[in-house]
Amino acid sequence: MYAIFFRLFFRRMDPERAHHLAFGWIRRLARVPVLRTYAAAVLAPRDRRLRTTALGLRMHGPFGLAAGFDKNAAGIDGLAMLGFDHVEIGTVTAQPQPGNPRKRLFRLVEDRALINRMGFNNDGSAAVAARLAARRAVFRVPVGVNIGKTKVVPEAEAVADYVASTERLARYADYLVVNVSSPNTPGLRNLQAVEHLRPLLAEVRKAADRTVRGRHVPLLVKIAPDLADEDVDAVADLAVELGLDGIIATNTTIGREGLRADPEAVAAIGAGGLSGAPLKERSLAVLRRLYARVGDRLTLIGVGGVETADDVWERILAGATLVQGYSGFIYQGPFWCRRIHAGLAARLAASPYPTLADAVGAAVAKESRA
Repeated sequence: MYAIFFRLFFRRMDPERAHHLAFGWIRRLARVPVLRTYAAAVLAPRDRRLRTTALGLRMHGPFGLAAGFDKNAAGIDGLAMLGFDHVEIGTVTAQPQPGNPRKRLFRLVEDRALINRMGFNNDGSAAVAARLAARRAVFRVPVGVNIGKTKVVPEAEAVADYVASTERLARYADYLVVNVSSPNTPGLRNLQAVEHLRPLLAEVRKAADRTVRGRHVPLLVKIAPDLADEDVDAVADLAVELGLDGIIATNTTIGREGLRADPEAVAAIGAGGLSGAPLKERSLAVLRRLYARVGDRLTLIGVGGVETADDVWERILAGATLVQGYSGFIYQGPFWCRRIHAGLAARLAASPYPTLADAVGAAVAKESRA
């Protein structure tokens, strides 16, 4: 039914307008007690076999919503109602900003992909912090907070910009993510270089610790799939050195290789980060490399091209304790999480592993022994 609805309505609609329309429906449904209870029972049945502990947090399962869908913490309960086991909000910047000029979100339907150059459009960390402070959770799921650099802030002042967001948001975050990998903020990816990343992560860690007393706020960094392998290794080593809690692999790519869509149409879209199915292989390769490098010293979150339960299972075997999706939600619709959970439980039951935790990294470990 969703496929028909998408083909007849959403596909003909501007992608950003369709996003706001669908997200509005989700939020409204979550405000009606009887309807949200019924929707959660249908869309988010819980399977005890999938229970996951990661970053010191207990979750109903390993599958969450990646940053980018709910930039301003406006609909966490609605997204939990749909079955996401954790929700990552943002990217949030210290200052509010409108993002890049529209049109800035594009579908590549043939590739089950998206291209976006949103540019961190968000209400700013002060407004998002106030919204999180006022939230009274209906569905209790872990909430990650993804922070990035304000566009107008010079690269030399980036650390202070991230620290400002950390001081406002850390107390409301179940985990905190430093995003240095979006291709849509000029100069942002330069911060992935270890000489820039080390002081940034160190200062964010200090800011989180002095802001939140009596609780360790897990800190992760999100990296790009376009990093060279030696740079992936360098970030992994730095994360271990600094005592980070994890790495998210990966953000969107600036690459356009292997697309089915008409090359001229893709070129006409212009700059932006590509997400969805074409990202699958590279994101998986980065994840496997990270796990081979760090093992279980860090929590790895796999994201990029995740569409099916098979994809989630493959990420777990490759080293991901948690897995996230976003673009697949656009193409799969509201029953996506239900299908993922059912398929994942079936794969676990058919495997030699008693729990999901036992399966994490099993494929990489097997290769290393071969």
